[in-house]
Amino acid sequence: MSEAEARDRAAAILADAGIVLTPLEREQIEIADFGLGRLDEVGLQIVVYVNTERVCAKELVLFPQQRCPEHRHPPVDGEPGKEETFRVRRGTVYLQVDGAGDVVLGPGEQYTIEPDTLHSFQAGDDGAIVSEFSTTSRDALDVFTDPEIVR
Repeated sequence: MSEAEARDRAAAILADAGIVLTPLEREQIEIADFGLGRLDEVGLQIVVYVNTERVCAKELVLFPQQRCPEHRHPPVDGEPGKEETFRVRRGTVYLQVDGAGDVVLGPGEQYTIEPDTLHSFQAGDDGAIVSEFSTTSRDALDVFTDPEIVR
């Protein structure tokens, strides 16, 4: 699937859920395949609403069974690293969090991941939409356990 096809698919999923995007937001949906070239299996579609020095808000769209690989948000410039809360809007999300094990989240359920904590997540058979609320996002600095991953 091309990036354009993935962007269109993510936009359609959000629209079906009643989440309205501006034309610019739709155009800027980030398609993250983590440099692996297996987007249907490993990847994430991201809409960033705001990312300031203090807060970040995003929509994460996961296609059926798509997963975001294990990573952590390390300390940066004397700050402890990104703290993020995932709130599931649609579908089921299987979250693996170091120290907490497996967490299954359905619509309306949420979970907060502490800074510098290894975690990964995967959508169920119907895909998922997750709203992420966090401290500043510095995705390029995320540390992945798979050395082949490029962000």
